[in-house]
Amino acid sequence: ELADKKKALTLSDQARIVFKWFLDPIAAFFNRLGIMPNTMTILGLVGNAIGAFFLMQGDFLFGGLIILVMGLVDTLDGTMARLRGESSDFGAFVDSVTDRYSELVIFCGLLFYYISQVDWLAIALVYLSAAGSILVSYVRACAQSVGMETKVGLLTRLERYLVLVPALVFN
Repeated sequence: ELADKKKALTLSDQARIVFKWFLDPIAAFFNRLGIMPNTMTILGLVGNAIGAFFLMQGDFLFGGLIILVMGLVDTLDGTMARLRGESSDFGAFVDSVTDRYSELVIFCGLLFYYISQVDWLAIALVYLSAAGSILVSYVRACAQSVGMETKVGLLTRLERYLVLVPALVFN
């Protein structure tokens, strides 16, 4: 039974467990400062928009590093809510929607850069990446709405970031 539960965990779930020792103290620190989890969610979106601005300028290293840090910020909102005992469906909803906006903002920064370079292949790849990113989440939500279990599949948000961030940082 324990093996079945472990199999059901997504890569993101497993990462939260493995890095709990690291994330909990940081989340507790922000909680002590009085920062609300949803504020951290919005901060992540704003930070990703700043990272996207650097991508738009062609500065993939700095933009990628900002997006890397914002990935950490994004994991803190749920941890902060859990430590506060304030996890809610509304908070999960805000986080999920904000995650989609963050991804689209990042892809928009890349799209603007490649449009300025008139790189049609890169433009098409960014479009397909953005569409695929949103569709992964959409398909999962649709499956859940009809009662299907959706803990399986490829390219969850964490996995997409594990591909995107090194690609940006190493150009």
